[in-house]
Amino acid sequence: MSVDAESGARLQIGHVLFMDLVGYSKLLLDEQRELQERLTRIVRNTEQVRAAEAADTLIRVPAGDGMALVFFNSLEAPLRCAIEISKQLKQYPQLKLRMGIHSGPVNEVRDVNDRRNVAGAGINIAQRVMDCGDKGHILLSKRAAEDLAQSRLWQAYLHDLGECEVKHGVRIHVINFYTEELGNPEFPGRLRRERTGKRLLPRPISGPDARAVRGRWALIAAAVVILGVFGVGMLVLLHRPSIKPTSAHASQTSAVPEPSIPEKSIAVLPFENRSDEKQNAYFADGVQGEILTDLAKIADLRVISRTSVMQYKSGAERNLREIGQQLGVTHVLEGSVQRSGNRVRVTAQLIDARTDTQQWGEHYDRDLADVFAIQSEIAKAIADQLQAKLSPQEKARVEEIPTSSTEAYAFYLRANQIERNPDTLLEDYKTAEQLYMEAIALDPSFALAHARLASVCAEIFHYYEPTEAWKIKARNEADTALRLQPNLAEAHFALGQCAYWMDQNYDRALEQFEIASRLSPSNGDIGRLIAAIKRRQGKWQESLEAYERVAKIDPQNPNTVRELIFTNTAMRRWPQAAHWGKRMRAMAPASLVAKIQSGYVDFWWKGDPQLLNSLVDQVPAGTDPEGIVTAARWELAMLRHDYSAAEKVLQTSSVNEISYTTAGTTPKIFFEGCIYLAQGDTVNAQKAFELARPAFEAAAKEAPASADRHAILGWLYAFMRRKDDAIREGQRAVELKPESKDAVDGAIMNCYLALIYARVGEKDLALSLIERLLKTPGAVDSADYSITINDLKYRWEWDPLRKDRRFQKLLRSSD
Repeated sequence: MSVDAESGARLQIGHVLFMDLVGYSKLLLDEQRELQERLTRIVRNTEQVRAAEAADTLIRVPAGDGMALVFFNSLEAPLRCAIEISKQLKQYPQLKLRMGIHSGPVNEVRDVNDRRNVAGAGINIAQRVMDCGDKGHILLSKRAAEDLAQSRLWQAYLHDLGECEVKHGVRIHVINFYTEELGNPEFPGRLRRERTGKRLLPRPISGPDARAVRGRWALIAAAVVILGVFGVGMLVLLHRPSIKPTSAHASQTSAVPEPSIPEKSIAVLPFENRSDEKQNAYFADGVQGEILTDLAKIADLRVISRTSVMQYKSGAERNLREIGQQLGVTHVLEGSVQRSGNRVRVTAQLIDARTDTQQWGEHYDRDLADVFAIQSEIAKAIADQLQAKLSPQEKARVEEIPTSSTEAYAFYLRANQIERNPDTLLEDYKTAEQLYMEAIALDPSFALAHARLASVCAEIFHYYEPTEAWKIKARNEADTALRLQPNLAEAHFALGQCAYWMDQNYDRALEQFEIASRLSPSNGDIGRLIAAIKRRQGKWQESLEAYERVAKIDPQNPNTVRELIFTNTAMRRWPQAAHWGKRMRAMAPASLVAKIQSGYVDFWWKGDPQLLNSLVDQVPAGTDPEGIVTAARWELAMLRHDYSAAEKVLQTSSVNEISYTTAGTTPKIFFEGCIYLAQGDTVNAQKAFELARPAFEAAAKEAPASADRHAILGWLYAFMRRKDDAIREGQRAVELKPESKDAVDGAIMNCYLALIYARVGEKDLALSLIERLLKTPGAVDSADYSITINDLKYRWEWDPLRKDRRFQKLLRSSD
């Protein structure tokens, strides 16, 4: 068949924005016409439309209750246009719009009126993508999202929703675009119904919680954690950190049953930011957070933590009955904040979630300096409506004004918001530290800012930089906060963190946490740290039960789920760990922690890295905070003994430092040395290790009391065949963190030592230690020193023992 290249319609790639008005058919004809005209004016006045029309690179297509815009000038144009439209829609809440974006082939045609029109798969798929959403959603096809993800500008706002079934049974992969001010973060109802009630909670694709999470889990975790009531959540995940029973038997297989819902229970949902300036979003977030914190001070109320409620973002349609059931509360508080200059307007309404009826509502329009009074008045009004008893001490704490400086308070709220971001990394903590210091400079008597600063410094010490400087600063700030305000829950919490993480003084830490718990009874973070201490004390079953109790009272908190994954993993309860890993992926489907940790659990359990491989493959190109993804991909190649693939992973990675060990990042050259060594090229391996050595030695010198840093230095020396140095450093690590004092870190230090013995030829010592560690809780991590049957089977690092009959016998045993 011959084909005439000049005949027929010309195929082009169109970048399509499809939109329609939700609920349009239910409107009166006059209302329909009015909304259509208003939407048309908004669209035509956007910068993207004006520019494209001027360049003749746009076709506008009417589509019943909406329209399609087909851009031919830029793949970013539809998204930028959607953003402009969304901003304008804030002024017209009656315009309930949903939008879909796709880039694909289209044909330019002429319609019956001889006007320009388009046809083809590009516009059809854009409409199908839009059909998957609810009002406020800006959904993208996978193709469009992958193209946009090549730019860092968009990465953090793209949230993978998975597949959606559309017309004729076709399934398309959709991505949700939203920021704190724009879009709809709620999971679309259509997808929720498809998943038969499983609520998926999207998180940023680029997103990435703990010391009880070992290795790079501490760094990954810090990227995903959503901090709780204090804004300083428990950043603990899988090794070192980082599922639910009614009976011993039930805990093996099922989730925690729903507890009875207390009458005096409430969730404070995120407040809507109605300020003209989008940068004031932190202020609305802060008002909601402080009201929640005030309510959490009342012992007669059960208040759901900020972490559990933040998924129910403002601006999206809320099913309050469903939210009440999910959170286990009888009441919810909604509200909005509008700041303009030195004025602030706050509205709040209390809803009975069982009947979806308003029980109380109030509107406040005052000077900005009165924001503290507004917050405490709302808290007291809620307590009164729920008939909660306030002691004189609780009433005084609720009414206490944290600072006389509104400017200092603004710095504090900005720091608090950064600290609570789901993608918090070291640089974010340091930014928050500087903002807290700005607040303190403006008001040196701002006790709450001192307390939060203490917690930030303690977390930097614990998760990233265990140096004396952070230790001193954290303790000094906590002491200052207590001196200024002795009954400040956050100050006692910070002092407990110092005692726990810096001194390993568990009794002192528990004492401070108990005080903080009395001052803020509904704070779940305190319960998690208490459970974590029990774990450090080797009381694994008590720790597991304590986390399960926290899960019952704070059911939507991923921090608790993460801790349950770690605890079950440490106890080698693989099915339970896998169950909670699956639940965490459902709660945060774009979370790096959820993906990578789940993959490792499957490997430890079944010896198959396929799930880890498939989950890592879902991570968009360019997403690699702290080299986390590079580390996982390198590990996968090394587990398969595919050394050329491992080399390619390092060559294509843009990072020079990779988070892999328990004590910060590791130079990339070290991993190159491992590849050489695994292949038997000792000459090039030693050259690479020699280049890495100064960084390892400097880290140990910088923090001489850090067991982790001595352990990794011994680890390096073992690969360098410096036997005496390696054993010395490994044994020093065990001395600094004995299992008798720290069942979590102590087990890992012995894992390092076992690997060191194996690499330097001390087989008897290695095998004896391995045999014990296979039965020891906590000796599991996502790194080469992990002691599980499948780690021993598949990791090249254990090759010196491979032919030993005793080692082979251990491999035939069951985990």
